[in-house]
Amino acid sequence: MGYKVELEAYEGPLDLLLSLIQKNEIDIYDIPINMITEQFLESIKDMEELNLEVTSEFLLMAATLLEIKSKMLLPKEKIVEEGVEIEIDPREVLVQRLIEYKLYKEAAEKLKISELIESRVYYKPREDLSIYKDPFEELSKIDLSHLVKAISNIIAKNSVKHNRIDFNEISRQEYTLDICIDEIRTRLKLNKNILFSQLLSSDITREEIVTYFLSLLELIKMKKVYVEQDSAFTDLTISWRLDEDYGS
Repeated sequence: MGYKVELEAYEGPLDLLLSLIQKNEIDIYDIPINMITEQFLESIKDMEELNLEVTSEFLLMAATLLEIKSKMLLPKEKIVEEGVEIEIDPREVLVQRLIEYKLYKEAAEKLKISELIESRVYYKPREDLSIYKDPFEELSKIDLSHLVKAISNIIAKNSVKHNRIDFNEISRQEYTLDICIDEIRTRLKLNKNILFSQLLSSDITREEIVTYFLSLLELIKMKKVYVEQDSAFTDLTISWRLDEDYGS
């Protein structure tokens, strides 16, 4: 009847030594050097019996453990620091190396877990969304001040009635925003593009021009129309948005 032998793979002698300490639940600061040395040598022997390569690092660690073991049998060396006599523990250097290795190993394990998690995350490549870009997304390149000046030029070019406004009397305006908005929509049903000046009659008043202008701004704000200008302060070309229904 066959049997299965399992032997863990160790990255180095410190990895093997740390594994033995953890399996035996040993305090890393108080290593029973006799027991650990025996188990370490047995592990090396098992590796050799299985024809596994035993590197010089493992042999060097075995020699180090034997040296520490022999020093533990001798009277401890003492030094004086700041007038205080301190005994030197032969295991101290080995303990520091193990602690450093343990910290690096734990950090490597965390990075390995992070790498595994990231490897399972699939990122969708960035798509070209330019085909969905609304050509009328931006209001236009026209500054609001330019629009106002353009309207001022239109008023100046047209012989409009300069009605005086009596601030002491509130009267109903003949032209309202709703009326002007409906008028602009009606014109755009018949023509793809219209000029702002085409909305104005020969006897239109200044107040009516301003009402048309405010109606245009409202349509722009609602993203119903787009306004262009050939050059600064010239007439305004009004276009209906391609994705809008003329009647909406």
